[in-house]
Amino acid sequence: MMIPFALSPLTALYMAAALFGAAYVRGYSGFGLSALVVSAASLVMNPLLVVPVVLISDIVLTLQQAQGIRHEIDWRRTLSLFAGALIGVPFGIFALTQISTDTARALIAGFILLMSLGLLAGFHFKRQIGDKSHVAVGLFSGIANGAGIGGLPVAVFFAALPVSATTFRATLIAYFTLLDLWSVPLLWHAGLVTKETLIACAYALPLLIAGIHFGNRAFRTSEPTNFRRFAILLLMSLSILGLLKSML
Repeated sequence: MMIPFALSPLTALYMAAALFGAAYVRGYSGFGLSALVVSAASLVMNPLLVVPVVLISDIVLTLQQAQGIRHEIDWRRTLSLFAGALIGVPFGIFALTQISTDTARALIAGFILLMSLGLLAGFHFKRQIGDKSHVAVGLFSGIANGAGIGGLPVAVFFAALPVSATTFRATLIAYFTLLDLWSVPLLWHAGLVTKETLIACAYALPLLIAGIHFGNRAFRTSEPTNFRRFAILLLMSLSILGLLKSML
């Protein structure tokens, strides 16, 4: 059996556990899949190799969640965010192809830490946030998605809005789908989608589908306050992984 990206069997098992855990988080919260996988991968391999894997897989996974969330999606917010991402993603991917692996690891670590602190601050907007602000956040998110972590700024932004947990989760999932559909062809054009990428997707999808399933079940039986606490702990974990990654 071919293991993609020349991973050792032990490293492949580690990544399998990371994929399942990240999918559980995604099923529960609506975000975190790409950031968790990229952070975990950075400890044992070049994290940039897994970016197209998680983005392609994320598109497939949305089909698993679409039926249960479509009535909860705030489409105005979704499309405003995506308008900014249309511009941001090409810039993010261009930057990704111009830097070294070590530089990418450092930037990812710093970005995850910053976003974690933003959510932990627990700030809330005191006035109505319009479409222009959503477009600006989408632009920032698109740039970050060059490294597969475009969901974090949107999660921080939404956490500061008066949005219910179900709308928060459904809108993030809808936006991430559009973001990934735009990002993957650009990654392919940049030469970052290879035969090994597709093999890795085939291995990853069963684990991701199982993780999403159990995460969905946990969300349906949880309270909104627990969801908020879970989101904060999630980004704390991402921050710690980023620090470890930079140290290594």
